[in-house]
Parts: sequence; C-alpha cells; structure tokens
Amino acid sequence: MVLEEKKIPLRDGRTAVLRSPSVEDAEKLLRFIRKASGETEYLLRYPEEWDIPVEQETEWVERMRSAPSDMVITCYVDGTVVGNCQISCQTGIKASHRASIAIAVLRAYWGLGVGSAMMEALVDTARSWGKEILELEYIDGNHRARHLYEKFGFREISRRPNVFKCRDGSYQNVVYMQKYL
Repeated sequence: MVLEEKKIPLRDGRTAVLRSPSVEDAEKLLRFIRKASGETEYLLRYPEEWDIPVEQETEWVERMRSAPSDMVITCYVDGTVVGNCQISCQTGIKASHRASIAIAVLRAYWGLGVGSAMMEALVDTARSWGKEILELEYIDGNHRARHLYEKFGFREISRRPNVFKCRDGSYQNVVYMQKYL
C-alpha cells in the first residue's frame, strides 16, 4: 500500500516529507538503516547485517508498495531518508483485527518530531484499515522509544528475557506493547 506525500514541520523549522518510498529510494533506504543501526544498540541488527544488494531492497519496496495489508512510510528531509517505519497487518479470521508496527529514526533527528509524525501516520493508517489493536516490540532500556509509545497510548503487555545477545556477551530483553484503537 502507498502513503501519498505529506509535509510536516519539524521543531527546528525545517520541513520533512512523509511518503511511501519509491523503488528509486532503495539505495537511500539501505544507507539509512545501516547508519541508524550503528547509532544505537536498540535496533534488531548491526549495520553489517544489512549487506543485501540494492536489487533485493528494490524488490522489497515494490512488494511493500503493492501489498494490500502492509505499508512503509519514510521520512525525508532535504531528500535524505531520516526515518522509516512500517505497519504490517495480521491475517486470518482470528488475527486480522491486529497490526504490528516498527520505527527507526536517525539520531540527528531525535527530538524534532519525526518519530511523532510517523507514529501518527501509523495510528491513522491502522484506524483507516479498521484495525482494533496496534502492537509493537522494543528493546528494554530504550527509554526514548518507550516515552514515544506511551505518548501515543501504548501500554506494556509483557516482556521476553534474553531475546538478543550483543557482541559484548550481554543480553537484551524485549518489551511487548499494545494500543487499542
């Protein structure tokens, strides 16, 4: 599915653009996720784990643009990808009332309203699709993310211990949250 372009004002006076990425954005998306993954321990992969070819990313963008129950929303500032998020709907009779989301923002754009704008777009999309529950997982200790999620009405449901093992041998727990729409 595709989100049409929407301009949002940032707290520093610049204007950002939210829209679904095009296939021409595949290389920018890969640069973004590699950079974002290197800026925090709270994303699911390390930068070098994003070693997929541009052609594969292009195919993924095409699939997401044509998917009836998934959407990617990318945030651009001056043509640069600074944030990216995704909503994926559950399928089947028993689970189709739920959708899952994920979000990442470059460190230089934290606190400028990018995360809030993307969250608002995700919530609006879920509502327009008739979803009843929005869910997400985040890595325990990511206080900025937790604050954003709670601001949008998400509440902690459960925790899973030791889901990820870091390079230094430490483990990270995952927190599961839901929002009723």
